[in-house]
Amino acid sequence: MELGLKGKSAIVTGGSRGIGLAIAETLAREGANVSICARNAEQLEKASSAISKHGSKVHSEVCDVASPEALEAYIQGAHTALGGLDVLVNNASAFGRSDDENGWRTSIDVDLMASVRASWAATPMLEAAGGGAIVHISSISGFGASTRTPPYAAIKATLMQYTQTQALDLAAKNIRVNCVAPGSIYFKGGTWDDAEQNNKPLFDGILKSIPHGRFGTPEEVADLTVYLASDAARWVTGQTVAVDGGQML
Repeated sequence: MELGLKGKSAIVTGGSRGIGLAIAETLAREGANVSICARNAEQLEKASSAISKHGSKVHSEVCDVASPEALEAYIQGAHTALGGLDVLVNNASAFGRSDDENGWRTSIDVDLMASVRASWAATPMLEAAGGGAIVHISSISGFGASTRTPPYAAIKATLMQYTQTQALDLAAKNIRVNCVAPGSIYFKGGTWDDAEQNNKPLFDGILKSIPHGRFGTPEEVADLTVYLASDAARWVTGQTVAVDGGQML
């Protein structure tokens, strides 16, 4: 299937590892120019090198997306470096687990408000390009109760609702907005890699809950995300799509 992304420009926040890196690489593989940001300079440099192997233009910048000023400057810089903007993927997450002030604050600042603020900054750019796509990365945790990660789940649910509001609000500007809700995704250095090493009962319990008998991969989330960002999904907006191997079932 031709996705129509060749020559387009895309921003992926939190793009230095895991799901974000897989999305950025998939976009580049489809011919899109890509900008990524993250807080860790070393990881960002390695990610940029990996993405550049696909032959597209790559821009990267160290950025704490929880800072409104830093995020605004990054979006503006990426737009300039790429020569335009067609796709915004809000992937950065603080993964706030603890039901306390810090857990809620980081979830609100990174998972929610960074997505909102990045959208504010990007919308005029997408409109100037004749339209485009915003994709938020949420989680299946947002579909129901989560005693293990209360702030994370609540904020991811909020992101799903905001997706619908944005989709309706931005339709007249020819900007589509969708949301991807991954299930449990395994990659080295990620949450489930850590659980496998340090919390085997949790790891085994989650694995047992997935009908297909394995964790998902970042690439499987990336494939759906890039499809939703592409012209192939030009009549899809306001949707939250789970990619979880039937885990919610």
